[in-house]
Amino acid sequence: MSNLSYQLDDKVFLITGGSRGIGLEIARQLLAQNARVVICGRKQPGLDAAKESLQAKNGRLLAVPAHIGKDEDVDVLFEQTLATFGRLDGLINNVGMNIVTSVMDADPSLWQKIIDSNLTGTFRCSRKAGKIMQEKKQGKIVSITSIAARRSAPAMGIYGIAKAGIEMMTKVLAMELAPFNIQVNAVAPCMVKTDFSKFFWSNDDIQKEIVKGIPLGRIPEPIDIAWPTLFLCSKGADFITGQTLTVDGGATAI
Repeated sequence: MSNLSYQLDDKVFLITGGSRGIGLEIARQLLAQNARVVICGRKQPGLDAAKESLQAKNGRLLAVPAHIGKDEDVDVLFEQTLATFGRLDGLINNVGMNIVTSVMDADPSLWQKIIDSNLTGTFRCSRKAGKIMQEKKQGKIVSITSIAARRSAPAMGIYGIAKAGIEMMTKVLAMELAPFNIQVNAVAPCMVKTDFSKFFWSNDDIQKEIVKGIPLGRIPEPIDIAWPTLFLCSKGADFITGQTLTVDGGATAI
């Protein structure tokens, strides 16, 4: 546990895709800051495993099965958040999925599936959270995007296009919600050591090639993404909005 303090005591945060990977680590660090946390995921077994891993006490954790690609699931997710904690201080859009394909080989249904899960789901949740936060005239929305939004990569094309859309959505929502004292930002990591990218970093030869492109000399762990996210959720970021914070060990500086 870190001794860093982001002063998030009793703040309520909702994390989409919070049952594993980066989302799970963000949830862990928010709980360590005495925040109240809601996580969602599509599958109940994954949520159950996350709850056991987080070991939250005093009713500080709520896990809700929800697919953010479905309007009815998003409605229930936010309704349960407000019914349990009575407020919402921050939304962290963390859901991300990819199906390995080139853009040229993808049929429209595959395109739509990747766009819906990444971009449209983020829109649904951000819109819902923004309307709730407008009433209180304060709040934070942080989306986890990717350097794939700015750098094309084999078999990651549609994913990158969706993430690029999230970065522009971040700017647009920042402008629209600024009059309500709501800050909207994003965090763009390079490849992170999660199950999502395990195919790449678990292969020693591929991992060595990836690390060659990262000046800091390693593939980041989820905690490396969680801390910048918590900063953007904190009072220290009250005058930061419409920005994408790149967390890539210098990869895009080359």
